[in-house]
Amino acid sequence: MDKKDEIILQQLDVIRTMTQNSLNRMGSDFWGAPLTPDAPKSAVPKEVAPKANAPKSADGAKPNKPAASTGADEKKEEEAPLPPPEKIEDLKKELDNYIGLGEVKREVNNLINMATVFKRREETGLPNADFSLHMVFTGNPGTGKTMLAQAVSEAMGKKLIIWSVKSTTKAQDGLYVYDVVQRLYDSQFGTSGVDDIAKYIKLGKLGEAFSADEQVVLLIDEVDKADLEFPNDLLWELDKMEFYIPETKETVRAKHRPIVIITSNAEKELPDAFLRRCIFHYIEFPDQQQMEKIIRVHFDHVDETLLMQAMQAFYYIRSIDSVEKKPSTSELVDWIRALELTGVDTSRITKEIPFIGVLLKKDKDISTVQRRLRR
Repeated sequence: MDKKDEIILQQLDVIRTMTQNSLNRMGSDFWGAPLTPDAPKSAVPKEVAPKANAPKSADGAKPNKPAASTGADEKKEEEAPLPPPEKIEDLKKELDNYIGLGEVKREVNNLINMATVFKRREETGLPNADFSLHMVFTGNPGTGKTMLAQAVSEAMGKKLIIWSVKSTTKAQDGLYVYDVVQRLYDSQFGTSGVDDIAKYIKLGKLGEAFSADEQVVLLIDEVDKADLEFPNDLLWELDKMEFYIPETKETVRAKHRPIVIITSNAEKELPDAFLRRCIFHYIEFPDQQQMEKIIRVHFDHVDETLLMQAMQAFYYIRSIDSVEKKPSTSELVDWIRALELTGVDTSRITKEIPFIGVLLKKDKDISTVQRRLRR
């Protein structure tokens, strides 16, 4: 083993330790197979200083330190875990403002840090393990789930492909679409090339991610909007990273495994078989202190009394078990804006809850809250 290989292994040990410590809550080893035959994946100590991470040779013994280490080698070793660039820090600050949850922010920062290390090693020509990641984030609307994909995309400098799921979306739509109507139209008007079916095959968002020349970040947004079988219909494609087009007898295989991030508003339960293949995070709704920080992002100057009264009324409504559709962050922002524009007396906010239709969207919920207020 020459000096360069020893330095690379030392850097790998340092980075493995850093990322494993920060991601141990996820319960998964992102670095794949062990680097050496005698180094199991779980054999990364909890706290190891970078200088103590000497690599082991195949027989288990630590290699001798090179007789002369140049200043360039030491500098290269120190530069491996560089901090994210300035624009990544700006993105972190934006996430702090909009997500408003300490646990989720820590997970986002972990992802950004790991992605940044991956990018730095790629830029310096150092080896990287196959980086494939499927994550599911669920929770109430307005907790910042969609921004996670943007954070990872920005951190790694990779293209972001967004597949926005709707109630009519089918799994097939994400793979490819065969435009048979256009082919029929062309055949009627004598357009040449009608026999070439490939001209009428258009790849969907998953197909685009598979065929991309570089690794991309794929966001499958609000997967719970589709029918119950939609996640299960994607199991094979996400597992094998390929799909078959019978019209052209072609198999589309992923050139580079995309980083897949899936969001859900928890309106429907996701199948167990689907969740088993993903890393799952449930984002709790922000508490009153965190919500206040989020509101201040949307309003440069807000009356303190109005804000406190509005927050008290908002969380009172959410505490009523019989309210079926509880208001979320977006409704609270709209409600405070309505209160500001109309100049409502702040003493009425908790007693009457004016403009309650901005917060609640069901007649039954409005009646429930109004009955409570009359008691």
